[in-house]
Amino acid sequence: MTNKTVEKLNEEQRKLQVTGGSTFILSLPKDWATRNELKRGSAMVLREEEDGTLSVSPTKFEKKEKKDEAYIKTNPNDDPDAIMRTAISAYLNGYNVMHIRAQGQKVLSLKTRNHLKNFARNYLVGTEIVIDTPNELTLQVLLNYPELTVHNALSRMSIIASSMQKEALTALKSIEYQSAKAVIETDREVNRFGLYIVRLLKLAVSNPRVVKDIGLDSQKECIGYRLIAKAVERTADHATKMAENTLLLKEPVNTNLLEKINQLSVLANTMFENSIEALFKHDFNLAESVIEKLYQAHKFEKEAILLTHGIKPEEIVNIRLLIESVRRIAEYASDISEVVLNMTVESVLG
Repeated sequence: MTNKTVEKLNEEQRKLQVTGGSTFILSLPKDWATRNELKRGSAMVLREEEDGTLSVSPTKFEKKEKKDEAYIKTNPNDDPDAIMRTAISAYLNGYNVMHIRAQGQKVLSLKTRNHLKNFARNYLVGTEIVIDTPNELTLQVLLNYPELTVHNALSRMSIIASSMQKEALTALKSIEYQSAKAVIETDREVNRFGLYIVRLLKLAVSNPRVVKDIGLDSQKECIGYRLIAKAVERTADHATKMAENTLLLKEPVNTNLLEKINQLSVLANTMFENSIEALFKHDFNLAESVIEKLYQAHKFEKEAILLTHGIKPEEIVNIRLLIESVRRIAEYASDISEVVLNMTVESVLG
């Protein structure tokens, strides 16, 4: 049976009636009302959706919207990382309380408890540890959607990712290992906002009534914001790789090569910042200008690679990987801009 056939079976036409000369009445299917235990005086919720359609639902459906508690049972031999991944999945799927319990009379190992507590503090935005006993660890999400919208979280992600790239370049110029290590440590800040955004977008996809609460205009924006959030995460990842490859260098990079890498990095960073600005301003033309600059980034990359000839073999691999990461940041900026074009194309159509 095709989807269209199923739709036809569930479809029924009814005519509006008028009572009192001005009030419109539409009767509900008796079978549906009976299945949902509705009777005279039952409260109903009417809601106008984005496309102009009207949804009708019993009030009891409204109470089922919010996912509450998830229970994760563990054994002493369970891998802490596997337990953590289950907790992350529950978090991303909208659960507000996650109980991690040892089965039977067992206890959670100290290693497992510490691992989960550190991860919750460092990666799960808005989550607090509310129970911490030998046999149970409970995490609770205390942050409400309007307190940190998708736009706000993405803005913070982008600012951090941009700063990471700038600091990674500074570390390269003077082979400053402490600055490089600071960039690597900062990456988790981007990741935690990335997880939070995925949580919000998954909630909005499954429940259109959440869309406005998380700061979006419509459900159709969710996929675009998911792609952009992923691109920002990857931008931060490549800034981290720049720092990691700097840590492996033993000698300063020669002046000519350093200048070319600087040119490429400044261009890539400008493209990234402009792509995010285009998103928040809904600026189609600015997004287009970012994409047009990608050829220049590829040109600078080739020129930088040519300048690596003559460098010691043990250094050249790390330098070329660093250059590649800068070029990838420019490409992710272009990817973000392409999503922005798709989201704003109506603004330039006749």
